[in-house]
Amino acid sequence: MIDVYFWPTGNGKKITIMLEECGAKYTVIPVNINKGDQHKPEYLAINPNGKMPAIVDGDAPGGPITIFESGAILEYLAGKFGKLLPQDLHGKFRVLQWVYWQVGGLGPMAGQAHHFLRYSPQKIEYAMHRFRTEVARLYEVLDRQLARHEYIAGDYSIADIAAWPWVVRYDWQGQDLNDFPNVKRWFEAVGARPAVRRGSAVGQDLTSFAQPMSDDDKKQLFNLRDRDFKPPA
Repeated sequence: MIDVYFWPTGNGKKITIMLEECGAKYTVIPVNINKGDQHKPEYLAINPNGKMPAIVDGDAPGGPITIFESGAILEYLAGKFGKLLPQDLHGKFRVLQWVYWQVGGLGPMAGQAHHFLRYSPQKIEYAMHRFRTEVARLYEVLDRQLARHEYIAGDYSIADIAAWPWVVRYDWQGQDLNDFPNVKRWFEAVGARPAVRRGSAVGQDLTSFAQPMSDDDKKQLFNLRDRDFKPPA
């Protein structure tokens, strides 16, 4: 059995989608990042970075294994179940380069866009413009790739699972999928997969992203201080 330390974020949903695609048995252990659960010593012992998600696989060869960072978890699960990551040299790295593109680019830039466009207690025009336009650039990269391939790395793989949950919130990033027709086609195709539907539905009962966050929630999630809520002098 695999324990998934989880909150329904883009990174968290990567893992539940992958587990559903693999037909794996898993247990969800909620870690409420809006209330500061990620900072508790018992969670930091599992994930010293204090972010979502992490897993503990009690059935790993040689004994239980703990893994944090969503890209590492996806690669581990692909190896464990022998799915969605080619084993030949060229195919494997064709997929992994796009996984790393997501975890090093699309995810962080989209996350910053979410923060400054939606959550920041101060509206900073430079930051809003900077991250909106960088996300648009990354969508253009993805659109060009998908003009030549049905899925990101050719066949459906963990590259698609890594990217899809972050494109779900394209509107939070100031993007219109009609500007990226190949991304739109891919986004709808991946979203129609039964395992993606099941995996992305996990945790819907835990929080509502439609509700505005309180200042206390923002302090916990973004490590803010009281002075961060005051306009700059």
